Parts: sequence; C-alpha cells; structure tokens
Amino acid sequence: MGRRLRVQEGESAALSLFVDTSVWSLLLRRDQPADVPEVRGLVRALEAGERVVTSGLVLQELLQGFTGPKAHEQIVERFAAFPLVVPDRQDHIAAAELRTVCRKRGVQVGTIDVLLAQLCVRHELTLLTTDGVFGLMANHCPLHIWKA
Repeated sequence: MGRRLRVQEGESAALSLFVDTSVWSLLLRRDQPADVPEVRGLVRALEAGERVVTSGLVLQELLQGFTGPKAHEQIVERFAAFPLVVPDRQDHIAAAELRTVCRKRGVQVGTIDVLLAQLCVRHELTLLTTDGVFGLMANHCPLHIWKA
C-alpha cells in the first residue's frame, strides 16, 4: 500500500495507481476501449477494486478534449468516484526543479506533465501512462511507471 497523501477535501486513503490522461482517453474515446496493455491494466485495476486516483489537471485535460454536453456530463459523473490528488506549494516548487533538471539533460517536459510526475513521486504512486515523456523523466527522478 502507498502512504497517506493529500487529496481533495473529505478524502484520505492509501492510494497506489495514478492514471494519466493518455490512458483515460484511450479508454473513453471509443465504443470499445483501445486494446493496449495500459488500458487492460486500468480495467483490471478497476475490476479488482484497486485504488485509482487522478488529479484536477487530468480531469480538466479530458474535459477539454471531448466535445458536447453529453460527453462532458459523463466524464464529470464517472470521475466523481475517483479521489483527486491535490498539489500543494511544495509540489509546484519540486516540479519546477525537476523540469529544470530534465531540461539541462535534454528532456523537454511540459508544465502539467512534470507536475503530475511530481505528485506521483511525492505520494509514491505508480503512474499508468502511454506518454513516453514520463519514461524520460523517470531517468532523472524516482518516478515509478506501470509496466505490463
């Protein structure tokens, strides 16, 4: 089990799996989920009742990527069941430092991705993603990425 972490008000639990936008998109964008290891891993985790968390940033990215009020409502409704990991001031500072380290080593990382990585590192969460930039970041920090 992971350690206790700061989540949205009213939530506090030992959590272990943080799912990135890339995997949620593959699961939600189709009538049939994409047949890739990461989506299968997420489905297995959900079916097994494992703790799955997300962040407001992931929720926002998903909502921005889908059009129409029906899709919007469905995402909001589905994600109400998942605790949101909330970054604090130190997370933003550490994310900026990680981004600087990565940039100096030739790895270009976006602001949101580096903050998500920092949340996973701080709270000892395993990151489930299809985005290769996280693997590059993991070479420069103790980020644990889910593997099939």
